[in-house]
Amino acid sequence: MESWSVEQVCNWLKQRNLGELVPRFREEEISGAALLALNDRMVQQLVKKIGHQAVLMDLIKKYQQQKSGLESLTYCCEMASQKFPEVLSGKNLKSFFERHKMLQWTSSYVLPDFPYDVKCILAEKKCPDHSMRIRIIEFLQADMTKYLEGSLYPNSQQYNIVVNALLQAYPFLDEDGNGFLLWKRALKDRFKYVRRPIEDDEQVLRNKCKFGHRRGHSRKSSFAENTLDDVQGQVEGEPAHLKGSAMDLHINWLNREYLKTQRNWEEVDNRMNVTIEIRRKMISDKAPLKDVLRLFPFLRCPYQLFREFQLLTHMDIYKKTVEILEIYSENILSLYVVRNNPINIMLQENLKQHTEEDVLKYMKMTAACLLLPEVFGDDSSLFAAVNEEVKAVTPVLEVKNPFNVNSCEFALYIEREELAQLDDCTMALAALVAAFHVFDIPCPKRIHRTLNFLESLVFEVRNPACLP
Repeated sequence: MESWSVEQVCNWLKQRNLGELVPRFREEEISGAALLALNDRMVQQLVKKIGHQAVLMDLIKKYQQQKSGLESLTYCCEMASQKFPEVLSGKNLKSFFERHKMLQWTSSYVLPDFPYDVKCILAEKKCPDHSMRIRIIEFLQADMTKYLEGSLYPNSQQYNIVVNALLQAYPFLDEDGNGFLLWKRALKDRFKYVRRPIEDDEQVLRNKCKFGHRRGHSRKSSFAENTLDDVQGQVEGEPAHLKGSAMDLHINWLNREYLKTQRNWEEVDNRMNVTIEIRRKMISDKAPLKDVLRLFPFLRCPYQLFREFQLLTHMDIYKKTVEILEIYSENILSLYVVRNNPINIMLQENLKQHTEEDVLKYMKMTAACLLLPEVFGDDSSLFAAVNEEVKAVTPVLEVKNPFNVNSCEFALYIEREELAQLDDCTMALAALVAAFHVFDIPCPKRIHRTLNFLESLVFEVRNPACLP
C-alpha cells in the first residue's frame, strides 16, 4: 500500500463503498504512503462525515496491524533461519509466508491441503463414508485452530465460512440440500470433543460460565443417571404404546447417544423414523412437553426439529426460510411502519461500522426477521425477546446482541425453558415456525398474522399472504 499512487488509493476507496471521498483525496493528492501517515486530526479535516471517518481509520488501523504482524513474523523467520538455515530457506521460506498469508482470518478462507487418501475420494466425486467424513472434519478442525491461533472456540460466522468453502469446492458433499447443516454440526461436535478433556484451561472455564453452565442446567448429567425405565416411570399414566421392548431399546439407545460428543447421526435418523408414531401419539395426546423431550432429546437439535417438520409436511423449512428472508428483507426494511422502530435504529447504527457485503446482508436479514411482527401489527413479545428475559409460554426466540457478529446469540424457548441454541436468524426463524407444528402448539392470536404470512410462503399456498 505504501507504493500506491493517488489513483490506486481512489480505486481502493471505491471498493470499500467510500467513493464519496475520491474527489477530496485527488485534490489533496493522497497517495498510499500519505494515507498510512494520516492521524485522527488529519482524517477529521479531510473527511466530513463521522461514519466515513470511523470506517477509514479502522481500515488504516487494520492494515498497520497486519503490517506490524508480518514484520514481526519476518524477524522471527530471519532469526530462525540463522539457527536452522536448512529448514527456513529458499522454497520452504516462500511456502511458509504463503501459508501465513492464507491464515489471515477473512471471508476468503482457503481450504487446507487434504491428505492423499482424502484427495482421492474427493477427486472421484464420491460421497465419503463415515470414517472418511471424520477424517475431513478432523483436518478442518485442526486447520481452523491454526487460524484461531490455538483457540478452540470459533464463532458461528467462522464455522459458516469454512463449511461454505468446503461445499463450494466439492458441491457433491451437499447431500439433498442439507449438507451445510450436517457438515457444520459435525465440525462443531469435533471442537466440543477436542475441548472436553481440557477441564482446567482458563478459556474453557470462562466459556463454561458464558454458555451452557450459566443457567445451572444439568440436563445431560440427568440423562446419564436415568435409565429408560426411570424416565418412563416419570410419565403419568404411561401409555400402552410405550411398553414394547423393541421401542424401549430404540428410545434407550437415543437417550444414550444424545450424551455422546460424537454421534452416529445416520443411526439417529433411522431410530427417530422408527419411533415417530410413538412421538406423534404422545404429542397428539397432549403429553407434557418435558416428558416428550425426556424420551426424545434429539428434538432439541435444530436439525432433528427441521427433519421432524419435513416428515410431517414434506417441506424443507430451513431452505424455505432462507428464500423468504433473502426475498423480503429489503422490502421489510423500506416500510414506513418500521422506520422509527428501535431495532431498525440499532441496525442503521451498526451498518455504519461494517463494509463487508456478507456482514451487511446478514445484519439486514436479522433486522427483517425481528421486525416482522411490527409489520403486521402483532405482539413482538410473542415472537422474540431482544436483549431481555423471555416471558411468553408459547415458542419464542431469545436474541442477544443481534447485530454483533462475534457475540450474537439466538435460542428457541418453549414454556420459558430453552429448547435449543441456534446459529443465526435464519435458523432461528425456521425453528420458531417448525416448533409450532412439531409440538402441535396453537398459534396465539396476537402473533397469528405474522406466522400466517410465513406459513403461507413455506407451504407454497396458491394465494400466499403478502406484506401490508
